[in-house]
Amino acid sequence: MKTRKSLTRIMSGALALSAAAIMFAGTTATASDWPDRPFTVMIPYTAGGASDFQARIATIPSEEYLGFPTAIINRPGAGGQVGWNQVVQQADTSGSQLAGYNVPHFIAQSIMHDTYYNIGNLEPIANWGVDPAVLVVHRDSEFDSVDDLVAYAKENPGRVTFSGAGQFVGHHIATMQLEAAAGIELRYVPTSGGVDAMRFVQGQQVMAGFNNLSDAYRGRDRLKILAIADLERDEDFLPDVPTLMELGYEVDDSSVNFRGIMAPAGVSEERLEWLSEKVVEMFNDERVANQMKAGGSPMRVMNRQEVREMWERREVFLKELFEGMDP
Repeated sequence: MKTRKSLTRIMSGALALSAAAIMFAGTTATASDWPDRPFTVMIPYTAGGASDFQARIATIPSEEYLGFPTAIINRPGAGGQVGWNQVVQQADTSGSQLAGYNVPHFIAQSIMHDTYYNIGNLEPIANWGVDPAVLVVHRDSEFDSVDDLVAYAKENPGRVTFSGAGQFVGHHIATMQLEAAAGIELRYVPTSGGVDAMRFVQGQQVMAGFNNLSDAYRGRDRLKILAIADLERDEDFLPDVPTLMELGYEVDDSSVNFRGIMAPAGVSEERLEWLSEKVVEMFNDERVANQMKAGGSPMRVMNRQEVREMWERREVFLKELFEGMDP
């Protein structure tokens, strides 16, 4: 007959084995027993902005492709830093807690600020689109062209206020490029995201701003869209808006905003590859494409490897751009 002490040892051993089995199962689970819960995608900007608006469209058919619905969670602050820091510090590695990314935003911030995140501890899943920066002014603005704005800025150094969605984001990069190309000094006003940056222009708290093409397209009846910071015009949405390059200002596509979904480091390679395959299929769904087009949101679907290569190229460029610059 076993003693109480023996039974205790047997039960403890069984519990230890069970715990070990659970831990082992958690690290080796395949797509057949995962996903096992709804997905979350953290967007580090306010609801209603381009990142939020597009993420909600891109994930509409998630239950069909991923087996579970997807909830969008907004955690705005510091141009994206609050949300992205939280993902790296607190998200689990199941593969069910994901985040939206904006490039060049999060890469630029990791270079210029003391962030917890960088391209080394975040894993790309897939890219759904691109969103060039466009130069906008209020519809009643005295500026009818980029040349008008530049002429005024030359006569009034530092007096032209420019809004954008935070420090060292695409809008800020486009502003710096325009300053260098035109030989002018602008006063950049960073906000918490594209929504506030656009409100500043529409409410005339600033004289101009760079904002997302998709947001400007939806609000074009209240704005003048003077130029686009890209290599070519956008023939689908703003065919009559010239590029800054066309107008004689050397502002290339370095500020173009890539958007997609990523995971924190630690998610198994098997799950990352499964997610990339399924999410690419989801982004290519005709329903997603139609709604993106209706909302003025250009798409560019890229898989995990293509996104990783894009991240690495952008990091090299941004390090060169910011060399010697104070945060």
